[in-house]
Amino acid sequence: MRQPTPHSALRRLDVLVGAWDMWALGRRAGPVRTEFSWLEGGVVLVQRADVGPDSAVPAEWGPHLPFPTVTLTGYDDTADEFTTLYADGRGVARVYRTSVHDGVWKQWRAAPGFHQRFTATIDDGGGTIRGGWEGSRDGETWTPDFDVTYTRVG
Repeated sequence: MRQPTPHSALRRLDVLVGAWDMWALGRRAGPVRTEFSWLEGGVVLVQRADVGPDSAVPAEWGPHLPFPTVTLTGYDDTADEFTTLYADGRGVARVYRTSVHDGVWKQWRAAPGFHQRFTATIDDGGGTIRGGWEGSRDGETWTPDFDVTYTRVG
């Protein structure tokens, strides 16, 4: 069977492709190995993340530890936007809108009582991504959830 042809807009996500160590909470959590790779000849980007034997995890994350996680990001050419499907080891499943533009990676969702957003800056060399997650009950008043730093390892 022939592979579908990737839309050229998907190239915006190339900066994420590879292996990363993710740290959170000011390096109190991590490293969490995170890998981004293309599926189906480049039409869908998959991200997989999981803790390893050398990962530190804060005690307060105990029953809420989301790992392993997986996301699938695809492109809607009629809306010129990306959509990311998220699933984790707790059975949580969510849908986010996603953008990568001018060195800024964003994900966000509006859900009744539980809005979320993520904003991160990708350094010019593409070796480090720094950002954080925020949450809101009403979509207007936002509070920080946790910071993250990704460091490229491959």
